[in-house]
Amino acid sequence: MLYSHSLSLFLSLGKKVVIAGCVSQGAPSTKFIEGLSVVGVQQIDRVVEVVEETFKGHSVRLFGQKKEGPKKLGGASLHLPKIRKNPLIEIIAINTGCLNQCTYCKTKHARGELGSYPIEEIVQRGVQSFAEGVREIWMTSEDTGAYGRDIGVSLPDLLYEFVKIIPEGCMLRLGMTNPPYILEHLEDMAIILNHPRVYSFLHLPVQAGSDQVLEDMKREYTSAEFCHVVDFLRSKVPGVTIATDVICGFPTETEEDFEETLRLIDKYRFPSLFINQFFPRPGTPAARMKKIPADQVKLRTKKASELFQSQFPYTAKLREVQQILVTEVATDKKHYVGHNKFYDQVLIPMKEEYLGQSLTVRIIETGKHYLKGEVITEGEKQAIPSTYSNPNQLAFSLNPQTMVQRIKKSTNIWNFLAVLLVGVLFQILYIAYRNNNR
Repeated sequence: MLYSHSLSLFLSLGKKVVIAGCVSQGAPSTKFIEGLSVVGVQQIDRVVEVVEETFKGHSVRLFGQKKEGPKKLGGASLHLPKIRKNPLIEIIAINTGCLNQCTYCKTKHARGELGSYPIEEIVQRGVQSFAEGVREIWMTSEDTGAYGRDIGVSLPDLLYEFVKIIPEGCMLRLGMTNPPYILEHLEDMAIILNHPRVYSFLHLPVQAGSDQVLEDMKREYTSAEFCHVVDFLRSKVPGVTIATDVICGFPTETEEDFEETLRLIDKYRFPSLFINQFFPRPGTPAARMKKIPADQVKLRTKKASELFQSQFPYTAKLREVQQILVTEVATDKKHYVGHNKFYDQVLIPMKEEYLGQSLTVRIIETGKHYLKGEVITEGEKQAIPSTYSNPNQLAFSLNPQTMVQRIKKSTNIWNFLAVLLVGVLFQILYIAYRNNNR
């Protein structure tokens, strides 16, 4: 396990370690984090306090939830200072926690009940981000569709207010939503996804095509209801991209159940599909169920993957003229990545002046997971953040080998060579660590 291996490395070097994120929150008694300082998922605003106490040799554990009276709050303030991995993209968590009781998932264990941020706080964060040069905002949470149910508002209420403050040349991408909470808002969601500054994209996990498996998972919807959401949005939002997830080998899944999942994949030809093998998470109801033999699970995963890989939904887009927003460096480090209205990945030549710009391109090549475009015209130039002077910033990697190399080379910073943070805090402190060593 990467986390336990990294911990062993840092501790063997005599370094101070702070753990944060879902893993530690959901399983605080895990053996490999015994005696270490831990920051809970709703306590990230106290990370400086925890780090300072850890330097003094103390072990600090903060797992409490933020509340206003009996009501759970969204979490730490949205106005905390932030170091963005990509200065062109802002990620805004609109709520934390979950309303579901899925039998295979530990989200509820780690993040608790739903806690939503007020609309005005989210909108204010958006205004601030765009003023700082951000071009694209991702709204995220464990389930964006459940937003506001604890504070008397809804996701469409938030989105109708948020689109008012999106500047020309900027875009909004919505995060994952489970089917039950989007069903009652389909008309509104179609209107919002058709907005010119909102990507026509929705991540809608189905997990299984079998109603029996969905019931055993306690997913609270049927396969037919999922299909209704997809069919409705495809009819009302031309070209919309629906991404989804499936789990292969859930304990109660029969061969017939799995075939229903394959039929669903074949029917909709999803451009983006996340295929996962079932993994029993300790403490969940599904972990106590009788498991399917591993070889059968692997075979089902292989079949689902082969079916998905045989589908090429982008072929018809060859020679199309599209508008894209360029915000990232491709994994091959040879292209920039722009996204069109449907959040398809479009690769273009790596010219620095393209970053942060809206461009018109013609699609000259299509692949399984990408489009490749040639630039036809460039939109009005937009100023990009001054911190974004080096395009290679976007290629920054937090792989273990890089971490080890930097740890071995460092000789100062109060004998502090590494602070390990799981998830967002890990990344923030590591970037701060790099800056202090320049």
